[in-house]
Amino acid sequence: MIKLGITGGIGSGKSVICKILESFGVPVFRADEEGRKLLACDSSVQNRVIRLLGKEILTGDKPDTRKIAAIVFSNPDKLAALNGIIHPAVRESFIKWSEQFAHSPCVAEEAAILFESGGAKLLDYTILVTAPEEVRITRTMQRDNISEEEVKRRMKYQWSDEEKKKHADFVITNDENNALIPQVIAILGKLKINIGKTNS
Repeated sequence: MIKLGITGGIGSGKSVICKILESFGVPVFRADEEGRKLLACDSSVQNRVIRLLGKEILTGDKPDTRKIAAIVFSNPDKLAALNGIIHPAVRESFIKWSEQFAHSPCVAEEAAILFESGGAKLLDYTILVTAPEEVRITRTMQRDNISEEEVKRRMKYQWSDEEKKKHADFVITNDENNALIPQVIAILGKLKINIGKTNS
């Protein structure tokens, strides 16, 4: 089984690429989504995060991701400490999740900071999704209903595309001018992954 990593900066369009992969029958693990799930449901993770950031991150009795973001994206040390809690738990979840697809030719993991977190070490190949910065900013502002300033602040905590390209095996350009499906098919073809089956 080939394990693929899908990564890219905020607003690059990773989720679109993952939907294309799923349409070709490739199971996709969404690391950022899993991190939010662990934060909402795993008491061990919750307690460690509360000890790190304080009870002011709670809404009701649950950690609030917006409150957490407001703290960590203005404090690099706390962001690093938070990642040190969340990312190992997510990697453990990915390993367990992958086991159910042991007979599949390929699975994929989508993660925004795949290289930064060290998660790429668990994978066989990585795909970097790129897009112009202005496009990424617009997409993220619309998706998350946040300001341009906030998007740029979050971008500062991710590697640049130039740095990520040094580590990626493949690059997909998502600039709204280049068709995405042919780029995905070309990569799967190079890896000799059969895309004849779909999830339907």
